[in-house]
Amino acid sequence: MRIDIITIFPDYFTGPLNVSLIGKAAAREDIGFRVHDLRRWATDVHHTVDDTPFGGGPGMVMKPDVWGAAIDSVLSAAGETAPPAAGGPARLVVPTPSGTPFTQDLAATYAAERHLVFACGRYEGIDARVAADARSRMPVDEVSIGDYVLAGGEAAVVVIVEAVCRLLPGVLGNERSAADDSFGGGGGGGGTMRGLLEGPVYTRPRSWRGHEVPPVLLSGDHAAIARWQRDEALRRTAATRPDLIRRLAAVPDGLGDRDRKVLAEAGFPVDAKNMAH
Repeated sequence: MRIDIITIFPDYFTGPLNVSLIGKAAAREDIGFRVHDLRRWATDVHHTVDDTPFGGGPGMVMKPDVWGAAIDSVLSAAGETAPPAAGGPARLVVPTPSGTPFTQDLAATYAAERHLVFACGRYEGIDARVAADARSRMPVDEVSIGDYVLAGGEAAVVVIVEAVCRLLPGVLGNERSAADDSFGGGGGGGGTMRGLLEGPVYTRPRSWRGHEVPPVLLSGDHAAIARWQRDEALRRTAATRPDLIRRLAAVPDGLGDRDRKVLAEAGFPVDAKNMAH
């Protein structure tokens, strides 16, 4: 996978892209990172990338001509100047608080892409014509990592890149890890985290400060362990993200009879009547 990041703070990515499993994957060239300084494409002596907004209001808006030149150059360097119909365009991802929520499913979609280009906005954001123009040549996603506002898109890009890259083949030491994550892949029961938050995890020692590891995890009964893990995931999700439980209940076969029993015992009965709320 090739990942291009356009930003006015390229140094922001010096550390995050070179550490841990993602850094190792980059060193193996499984992932190719390229970070670009947006100011390279500014044409004035001050390398200006922003201007006052039309219509008035506080703050500054990032200039479309600078961004357009940057995106054109990045695509050209990757050999992707042709329209999408010619096959295999890059996907442009623009982090913004007003975007579509970033989810594990979207991370999996991005992990299947060949080339991602990230545009890190600052100030009041990027002139809307940049995304509109780019859509004529490539898929464009405006995404949000949460209901809050950051100083710029760089932190959001780090979050998205880590979520995506850990799903690439060979990045994680154990390929099952991603499937067992919160919101993980796979359907049905038997321990899958599909649509759920992951439950508690434990390691040695068995007893620590009076707290014991749940006996089922020491039993060697893999079916019982898997069922316990799903039960705990159901309880945690109901307690902290009831919206996810309701979403699962609305999907055919999203919850089994045992799931509904566990939820009822946790004080969160799920049936057709309360699904309307």
